[in-house]
Order: sequence, then structure tokens, then C-alpha cells
Amino acid sequence: MTLQELKEEIINWRFSKERVINLSIGLAALLIYEFIARPYYRPYIYSNNINDWHIADTLGNSLGTMATIFFFIGLIGRERTQHYFLITTVTISVALYEIAHPLLGKPIDFWDIIATFLTGGFCFMLYKLIVHTRL
Repeated sequence: MTLQELKEEIINWRFSKERVINLSIGLAALLIYEFIARPYYRPYIYSNNINDWHIADTLGNSLGTMATIFFFIGLIGRERTQHYFLITTVTISVALYEIAHPLLGKPIDFWDIIATFLTGGFCFMLYKLIVHTRL
């Protein structure tokens, strides 16, 4: 894509029903994480020593991956095949970021990697459901 094509793409960008739905899903995932999961759910689970099968540990990756996927689809996605590519690319990118944690002085959290791929699969199915309803 040349700079001129990018400029035309930005100028011709329009809201559509599908873009609004995708951006809304991304925003909802972000808001749930920031205003419910992080301040309430995670501290409650940790303080009461509840075994929630690592859900509290992986909420950042799960909801963050979902928000990133649907924001990208809503903002830069043009067609369905590109949307599927974005879902795959974002999922793999977040997993690679987790694998690169030792470079940042942090340990690799395999639960986060698993949660990332599960969320990527969930987003793929959710997107197919959205497309199937024929927006």
C-alpha cells in the first residue's frame, strides 16, 4: 500500500453497521476489563483464595486480545478476508509478545499464551456469528 492509497483509505473511511458493532465489542471488552475485572473481580478472587481456573490471572490477555482484535477490525478492516487475517495476526502477535517477556525481564506465563489462543478462537467464532447474521 502506497502513501497515496493510505491517504485515500483514510479520507474514504466510513462508519457502517458492521464497523460500529466491531468497535462496540472492542470497547465493551476494554471497559469490562478496566471497570469490572481489574478493580473488582481479580482482587475478590485473590483475597478469597478462590480457584477460578486462572481466569483472574489471564483476564488482561483475554479481554485485551478481544479488544485489540475488534478495534483493528472496526478501524482498518475493509473486507471479510482481511478481518480473518487480522484476527489471526493479532492473536499470534499477542502470543509472541508473551513469549518475548524474558527480553523484558519477566517470566513467560503459559496460561496467558493459552488464554490468548482461546480468545483468538472465540473472536473468530464471534465474528463468524456476526457475519452470519448478514449485517
